[in-house]
Amino acid sequence: MNSADLIYFQSQTMSALFLAKLMHLESGPILRHDFLDGEFKLQLPENLSSSVYIYYTLDHPSDKFLELLFAARTARHMGVQNLTLIAPYLSYMRQDAAFHPGEVISQRIIGDLLASLFDVVITVDPHLHRITKLEEAIPVEHALVVSAAPLLGQFAALKRANPLLIGPDSESIQWIEQAALANQLDYAVAKKIRHSDEKVEIKLPKTKVKDRHVVLLDDIASSGHTLASAVDLILRKGAKTVDVAVTHALINADTYDLLKLSGIENIWSTDSVIHSTNVVSILPDIARALMSLNKD
Repeated sequence: MNSADLIYFQSQTMSALFLAKLMHLESGPILRHDFLDGEFKLQLPENLSSSVYIYYTLDHPSDKFLELLFAARTARHMGVQNLTLIAPYLSYMRQDAAFHPGEVISQRIIGDLLASLFDVVITVDPHLHRITKLEEAIPVEHALVVSAAPLLGQFAALKRANPLLIGPDSESIQWIEQAALANQLDYAVAKKIRHSDEKVEIKLPKTKVKDRHVVLLDDIASSGHTLASAVDLILRKGAKTVDVAVTHALINADTYDLLKLSGIENIWSTDSVIHSTNVVSILPDIARALMSLNKD
C-alpha cells in the first residue's frame, strides 16, 4: 500500500473512504468472519506501510474493543511502527470515578488499553467529566480532540434566524460557548438534576425564550429524557421552535419518537455516528487535525 494507509472495519466503509480521500491515503478493509460458536477472526490488508490509521467509531462497543485489540496487535506484528486510532465517537469516557466499592472505572481501563495499542488517538467531543484533557484518560503521545460545536452552531444559524443556543446542563457549557462564539449567537445553559437514568429535572436559565428559535445543543443524545424535559419547559415559555443539535446521535427509534413527541421540530447531528439525523460531516475537521499533526 502507500507511505501511509487507512484501514477500516466494513461497517465503517463510507466514512472511512471519504476520510481516506480527504487525506490522500490508500485504504483497505479489515475483513471479519464469524464462527458459529460466537468467535470471530479478522484479516488485515496485506503489505501495510509503516504508518497506519485505523478508522472505527465506537458506539455499541461490545465487540469493537476486542476487534481493535486484534487488529492493532496484528498491525504491529506486520511491521507497522506508527499506529493511529480515528474514533469519532469514543465510548466509556464518562465513567471516570468509583462511587461504590468494587465499581469499575471504565475510562481508566479503556484508556490504558488504547494507550498500549496506539501512538495517536483522535476523537470528537469526548464526554469527559472530572478531567479536562483527553491525554489524562488516554496517556498517548498525541491525544487529539476535534469539536463539532462550531459546525453545529453554523448549521443552526443557516436554518434558523438568530437562534438562541441552550445547553441542557452545566456540562454542555464547553460546547455551547464554542458554538455561540464561533457564530456570534446568543446562548444560555440550563441546570439538570438527575434522579435516575430516566428521571431528570431541568431548570431553565432566566434568558428570555419567548418568540425565539431555540436550539438545544449538546455532545450526546442517548436516552433523550434530558432533552425532552428541556423542550417541554422551553415551549411552555413561548419559544417559536425548538430544534436539537448534537455531535453524537446515539438514539434508537424509541428515543427518536420520544423527542419528536416532545415538540422538537428537527434533530441535527454529525456523522461521528451514522444516523438518519446526520446533517453535517465532522470528517474534514478530523482530516485537517491529522494532517496538521503530520506537518509538525
